Amino acid sequence: MKKIIECVPNFSEGRDQTIINAIAEAIRNTKGVTLLDVDPGKSTNRTVYTFVGDEETIIEGALAGARIAKEKIDMRTHKGEHPRFGAMDVCPFIPVANVTMEECAEISKKFAKRAGEELNVPFFLYEEASDRDYRKKLPDVRKGEYEALEERLKYPEWTPDFGPSEFVPTWGATATGARMFLIAYNVNILGTSNQAHRIALDLREAGRGKNQPGKLKDVKGMGWFVDEYNMAQVTVNLNNYNVTPIHVLFEEVKKGAEELNIAVAGSEIVGIVPLESLLMAAEYYIEKEELFIYQEEQKVRLAIERLGLNSVAPFNPKEKIIEYIVAEAPDEPLATMSVRGFIEEISARTSAPGGGSASAAMAAIGTGLGAMVAKLTQGVRKFEHKEAQMQAVIPILHDLTQSLIPMIDKDTSAFNEYMEGLRMPKSTDEEKAARKTKMQAGLKTAIQVPLNTMCLGDKAWDALITTAEHSNPASKSDVQVGAKALETGIWGAFQNVLINMADIEDEDFKAETLAQAQTMEQRSRRKCAQVLAILDKI
Repeated sequence: MKKIIECVPNFSEGRDQTIINAIAEAIRNTKGVTLLDVDPGKSTNRTVYTFVGDEETIIEGALAGARIAKEKIDMRTHKGEHPRFGAMDVCPFIPVANVTMEECAEISKKFAKRAGEELNVPFFLYEEASDRDYRKKLPDVRKGEYEALEERLKYPEWTPDFGPSEFVPTWGATATGARMFLIAYNVNILGTSNQAHRIALDLREAGRGKNQPGKLKDVKGMGWFVDEYNMAQVTVNLNNYNVTPIHVLFEEVKKGAEELNIAVAGSEIVGIVPLESLLMAAEYYIEKEELFIYQEEQKVRLAIERLGLNSVAPFNPKEKIIEYIVAEAPDEPLATMSVRGFIEEISARTSAPGGGSASAAMAAIGTGLGAMVAKLTQGVRKFEHKEAQMQAVIPILHDLTQSLIPMIDKDTSAFNEYMEGLRMPKSTDEEKAARKTKMQAGLKTAIQVPLNTMCLGDKAWDALITTAEHSNPASKSDVQVGAKALETGIWGAFQNVLINMADIEDEDFKAETLAQAQTMEQRSRRKCAQVLAILDKI
């Protein structure tokens, strides 16, 4: 799955719109990057940019912004209310989806190395990227701000991690590192600002002081009154939603409000959030209320409703959830065709799509039929005694069907790497060796795609057997067709593994892959026979 990293650089310019726009355009025009927000502040003379990308494009976006800052910002004349020590003051990289904190720390180091060398300016690592305790926290790294930097750089313990040790008057220095995603979150209170603040003091990590810590970790908060809403709010920053999730904060505010005999009227998320944070909330309420919800869209809707996220403004998931904002339409020309179009494409005088794509489609139809029958059985009064079994298999068969559909197109593109190798020059021994290496790697890729189709299909058998045993008998033939379609899809993918294996020279890879594929193909025949035997007795 695609890795999504957020970058939130803070530049020391919040008044000159020309410079603010120039930095925004540089980031926006970086291929593979999505600029989500530009937030300038005149009093702070600082602008916060928020953009996302993958592990490579995110660095390019940060570099693009830094280049403009080097050209247009002069720290010698900078004044503002916010602490700062550089033109690009701070540049954190934040894991959003399918990426770890450790990876983001490495990304920050790569960025600092490239920027330090190219721009010839100092960079300090902080938070998760730093291995020195005394310079992990941003306030420690930035102590004394720009005005104290020239003197601090003279001390060995403050040698920058990257870039020169000399003071660069126009730039200052930059702190870069990795941190968790910060969620700005407000819970609405039908009470006073004082009551909201009392709740915040009880919950925030700092509590009421050193001897009275709050209940929740990684939470900063206070209470205030919002005239626009005519409501008070407990306003917090969740510094790590894996430590204190959104729903935990919300439920604790409800408890605090109940003790004060005041009402909670929903909540609001300021800015954007990772999908995971809302799915965590959904899973909490699903378990608490013993609900059966398996579709992501419905889980998001549940979280929105239970947290009251529409209370002060509409919460549009496509505009508020990072993964949805940056989502691209899947590149699946075959899977998005009509059934007629797909069959006609297979029958055309071309080598692709061929048996591999057809096998993936058949496997998807097999799991899809199983999912259909289970869904038609679940929730029906007559089959209430089968509810537990159907609830167990529906998410499995539904998700496997969704995962198998993209394999239809992946099989067609599986030979791209091999064909690239085939077209490589072969005049010299070095060129021949490089070409051979590329072609061998391409063949392994071409094998991995049908092997993945087999693995996905293989995961469906137990759920399909349960469906055969407990679903509506009127749908017997649908399960029979599903079982044979799945078996045929796995068998067809197996044939694609075999035919591509012939030219593989890596004997260890060949032996290991063949053993895995043969096991799944044999199991498929046994499991299909088991399904059919169950249904024959009905």
